Amino acid sequence: MSSVHEHYMKMAIQEAVKALEKGDVPVGAVVVYENRVIGRAHNQMELLHDPTAHAEMIALTQASETVSQGQERHRGSLEGATIYATLEPCPMCAGAIVWTKCKNLVYGAKDPKAGACGSLYNIVSDDRLNHRVNVISGIMESDARTLLQEFFKALRRDRR
Repeated sequence: MSSVHEHYMKMAIQEAVKALEKGDVPVGAVVVYENRVIGRAHNQMELLHDPTAHAEMIALTQASETVSQGQERHRGSLEGATIYATLEPCPMCAGAIVWTKCKNLVYGAKDPKAGACGSLYNIVSDDRLNHRVNVISGIMESDARTLLQEFFKALRRDRR
């Protein structure tokens, strides 16, 4: 099973590299449904001048659009889908993952400052919400963490 997770996490890391190349925080996300990628994105906050343009949000939007194509009454629910993210999702993204009803979340690096899937909060497993998400963490964690460390090290260096 972990080889499947690593396969899709590599795609998410490729997305994160795109963000890094564009000067954005290197986070990538991929949504998989029935062994098919139906959404993929990287952070685009700088590009779009939009603090909500997180990789997960964009990938979820793409995935919801894909599953609802040609089905006028489909609300874009992602039941049965798995989202792969290189970084533990923040509260906004964790909430979106719950509302789209993804079955699984697989992520790489933990985010002790803003993580909402076990580190700081646990929105995806909160019994008070209408849906809970299965979470697997630590898949290709060092690769994801290294990209983030490189980005922030360069950012600090450039600000000196």
